[in-house]
Amino acid sequence: MIFKETQRFTQWWLWVILLATVAPFVYGIYQQIIIKEPFGNNPLSNAGLIAVTLFTSSILVLFAYMRLETKIDAHGISMRYVPFIKKNIPWGEVASAKVVKYGFVGYGIRLGSKFGTVYNTKGNKGLALVLQNGKKLCIGTQRPKELEQIISKISHQKNIPQ
Repeated sequence: MIFKETQRFTQWWLWVILLATVAPFVYGIYQQIIIKEPFGNNPLSNAGLIAVTLFTSSILVLFAYMRLETKIDAHGISMRYVPFIKKNIPWGEVASAKVVKYGFVGYGIRLGSKFGTVYNTKGNKGLALVLQNGKKLCIGTQRPKELEQIISKISHQKNIPQ
């Protein structure tokens, strides 16, 4: 393994938003189901309140579980956006590779930027790849300098343009 990076959603403001979305419904369950007082002026049924709480909580759990994993070795690039995407790209399929700075494209999986599909958890730097079939993708990184050195070395060894 030449390079390995695991990124998670660690932005404090994101977790404040997620917790602020879930907290009222958890309190609503406590108030309406545990202490038997209706939650709000026009309360949901108990089943409805539980369903909304489970839905909003599942989004929070999803963000806690999601991560972007990048692995680079002599065979190629492996990228996982857990739990959604898994890609293995052999060096023979890579037409060009370079570390780039991109404008803010949002977080998650973004389609249609000039770098193709962008996989990002935070920041604005990533490994931009153009594949032999013309497809483009960009994998976000928090370690651009280290990644740039590794890509430069591999590009020279494998004759891949930067």
